[in-house]
Amino acid sequence: MAGSSHGHTPAAWTGVTIAFIGFCVSGAFMVMAQPVGFWAGMVIVVLGGVVGMIMRAMGLGMPKQNALVTRTAPAAPHREPVAAES
Repeated sequence: MAGSSHGHTPAAWTGVTIAFIGFCVSGAFMVMAQPVGFWAGMVIVVLGGVVGMIMRAMGLGMPKQNALVTRTAPAAPHREPVAAES
């Protein structure tokens, strides 16, 4: 996977950042024993996924044709067999 651009797009960064903020909010409210705040954080986590998908649909994600490209080694040139001399 080295050399891949998987996840290095504005859509991925934005979605992950929003989801991370949601996890932080949920964690803080869980420690404070406030269920409403916990669930509000979970809504923010889901919102991060939705925003990421919307941005990908707008063209800010990884292009689909690049996701399917595989690298192959170049073919060796064809050589005719050499006949043995007697």
